[in-house]
Amino acid sequence: MNQTSVPETALKAGVAAAQAAALQAAEGPQQYLTFMLGAEVFAIEILSIREIIEHAPLTQVPMMPQYVGGVINLRGAVVPVVDLAVRFGRAASAVSKRTCIVIIEVQAGEERQQVGLLVDAVNAVLEIAPAQIEPPPAFGARVRTDFIRGMGKVDSKFIILLNVTDLLKSEELEHLKGAEQPAAGGAE
Repeated sequence: MNQTSVPETALKAGVAAAQAAALQAAEGPQQYLTFMLGAEVFAIEILSIREIIEHAPLTQVPMMPQYVGGVINLRGAVVPVVDLAVRFGRAASAVSKRTCIVIIEVQAGEERQQVGLLVDAVNAVLEIAPAQIEPPPAFGARVRTDFIRGMGKVDSKFIILLNVTDLLKSEELEHLKGAEQPAAGGAE
């Protein structure tokens, strides 16, 4: 059953177009996908994002870190899904009609690995010039500062720009690779 709404479909097309444009304009403003976790707005650089999919039931894998909600089958590939709220030390995200999984690609040693990020809602793709990005705060952030790339100023508000490389360290990615093995007989 496909419950993708028109705005989500438009966002998916916008992500693909934004990725192509971002490759051409590496020196100018960077493009970021903004999304919600609770009432807060976060963003990830568009070049790290592969796609956005609607929430699907996750297959739980034993012995995974608490922030890994489970795995999904993405066109035959087993992709671990990280609940960003739990990763940030908050309560697990409640699933709603707007809940999405943002598929990112991160460096895992010698190879690249896809990881899903569970978010409450996807907003839009924004351009943020380097001059509009402040360094991460030294204190007071409700997210570990090593996860924060910077604070983007947009319309007199700040958007927390996440550093996807540091969201999952290489040893954590190696642990997540273990989630790929039991997929053939995995239980819900």
